[in-house]
Amino acid sequence: MVRRSAALVAVAALCVVLVRLLLVQSFAVPSASMEPTLHVGDRVLVSTLIARIGGIHRGDVVVFDGDGVFDPLPPAPSSPFAAMGRFLAQALGAPVSETDYVKRVIGLPGDRVTCCDVAGRLVVDGHPLTEPYVHAGDSASSMRFDVVVPPGRLWVMGDHRSVSADSRAHLGDPGGGSVPASAVIGRVVAISWPPSRVSTVPRQAPEEAP
Repeated sequence: MVRRSAALVAVAALCVVLVRLLLVQSFAVPSASMEPTLHVGDRVLVSTLIARIGGIHRGDVVVFDGDGVFDPLPPAPSSPFAAMGRFLAQALGAPVSETDYVKRVIGLPGDRVTCCDVAGRLVVDGHPLTEPYVHAGDSASSMRFDVVVPPGRLWVMGDHRSVSADSRAHLGDPGGGSVPASAVIGRVVAISWPPSRVSTVPRQAPEEAP
């Protein structure tokens, strides 16, 4: 009876781990680059299934692996034990890597993204954007740029534009600052901690300015 109970507990724990790894993961927000949407110390739930099935849309807040993208040095060799540790940490919702980033998708593959028009707005494919999520007092960008997002890649920016090291900071890197869509871990769907901040994070796409 004891063995059977232990086996049932083990199976239940394995199911929880698999569900978390396949459907949702948890990450801690380390910086102010996504304020006011996300604050330092917020723990967010990231849906991996939505990104895989529903695709990635302009305005989505996503977590992605910056290895070789925003972090140009190759990752250090990983032992099987280290890989297992990362696997378990992901399952338990621990912040697992300094190379995981959270940003908002502004440009999709093929989009031409420019900054800025005479009113100081980002422009995508000739259409100026209204961005209600940008941090109060920030401009759309203090850095001017004109990029066409390569196939299979994304242009990402933080909501707190004045403190965010995002695609703009990597214009001279391979890919011109864009992030491979394949590097996206998932879309942020909720804030789970602290209790005072618990809420969903709905899709909030930038709108074409009138």
